[in-house]
Amino acid sequence: MEANQCLTVKALTKYIKRKFDADPHLKDVAVKGEISNFKHHSSGHMYFTLKDDSARLLAVMFSAANRSLKFRPENGMQVVLTGEVTVYESSGQYQMYVKTMQPDGVGDLYFAYEQLKKKLEQEGLFRADRKRPLPAYPTCVAVVTSPTGAAVRDIITTIKRRYPAVLILIYPALVQGDRATASIVSQIEKVNKDGRADVIIAGRGGGSIEELWAFNEEAVARAVSSSTIPVISAVGHETDFTIADFAADLRAPTPTAAAEMAVPHVEEVLERLLSKQNRLTRAAAETVRVSRNRHQTVLNTYIIRNPQALYRQQSEQADRVTERLIRGMKSLVDRKKTAAAHSAARIQQMGPHRRIQVETAQLERLNHRLRVLTEAAVEDKKNRFQNAISMLDALSPLKVMERGYSLTYHDDDTLVKSVKDVKIGDQVRIRLSDGTLYTDVQSIGGNKNEP
Repeated sequence: MEANQCLTVKALTKYIKRKFDADPHLKDVAVKGEISNFKHHSSGHMYFTLKDDSARLLAVMFSAANRSLKFRPENGMQVVLTGEVTVYESSGQYQMYVKTMQPDGVGDLYFAYEQLKKKLEQEGLFRADRKRPLPAYPTCVAVVTSPTGAAVRDIITTIKRRYPAVLILIYPALVQGDRATASIVSQIEKVNKDGRADVIIAGRGGGSIEELWAFNEEAVARAVSSSTIPVISAVGHETDFTIADFAADLRAPTPTAAAEMAVPHVEEVLERLLSKQNRLTRAAAETVRVSRNRHQTVLNTYIIRNPQALYRQQSEQADRVTERLIRGMKSLVDRKKTAAAHSAARIQQMGPHRRIQVETAQLERLNHRLRVLTEAAVEDKKNRFQNAISMLDALSPLKVMERGYSLTYHDDDTLVKSVKDVKIGDQVRIRLSDGTLYTDVQSIGGNKNEP
């Protein structure tokens, strides 16, 4: 085959795509299978693979189409898809552009209901310990429902018949349609913000699952659960169960039943009041009877009939205690006097005058001893001094000079010990025993024993 007869990949892909697009059977096809590789892109588009035991099909559901889904697709979910099958040119693969999706075997609303119920139940939104008790005697009831439906009329009529004293506040809300969810949530939040109601009734009359669907929305369930005021859910008929029913503090089978649960019946209240009054009267009478009996018993006691017996023994005991106290005080005073006398004697014996006398005598003894020792020490020093003077006098060079010897000094008072220490012309000083001679050196001679 010549090269100019070859097709490019792009041309071949376009050709195949035209074949797909021209086939009317692929324009609106329904396919069922299991979802895998599901990805919900940030753009809102959904990308996944539809598979069965033998084959796989790429699928795309754009945000405009999946916005109306009541449930969230998940991997492993069996679904039925409708849409168009064509070729994606960039990859050369055929894929399905999905227009609608519903669970295989059940309706999409029922599937979404079960899916949300399971999710919120796992979060603990339906736990019994989250449920709050309704007030026994509310003063104000808030009703979140359509202001024109039969449900609001039934609620108002029932409450006024049963408990006329309560205040009824109507918070009008849309209860079906696309805007119903936001309307119900807004009104529940408004009731909590106002803070006047003691209990909330939220609901509507019966209808199809589509008409009741607003009460199956997650936002409504969370608003009911997070309300600080107890909520009674009253949606549809007795057989209708919504997600709001599970999230509420109490579920009523009908709006009329919700009104009966919210307030007590006035006749029941009166009956309870009469019962309590009778019980109170009987209890008061019994209390009075018991008190009278106790009072009579006290009056009949020996002490009350003979009150002097109560203080007679106590008076005698007080006298005995007084006598013991006097004796004890006297004994204590005597002991203290004796101790004071002993202390005075000891003070006299060890007082300051006596101490001064003793210390003065001791001081005189010490002074006498000091004088004796001082005189002895002085005498000893005198003797030692005289001995030293005698020894110094004996060794003094002056004694030597008295025998005819002399000492010769330089001008700087240094002693001349040898002829080598002077030279001719030096001035020297000769110290004799009776004076000093000042002379000049005229000549220097050697030792007379030298040759």
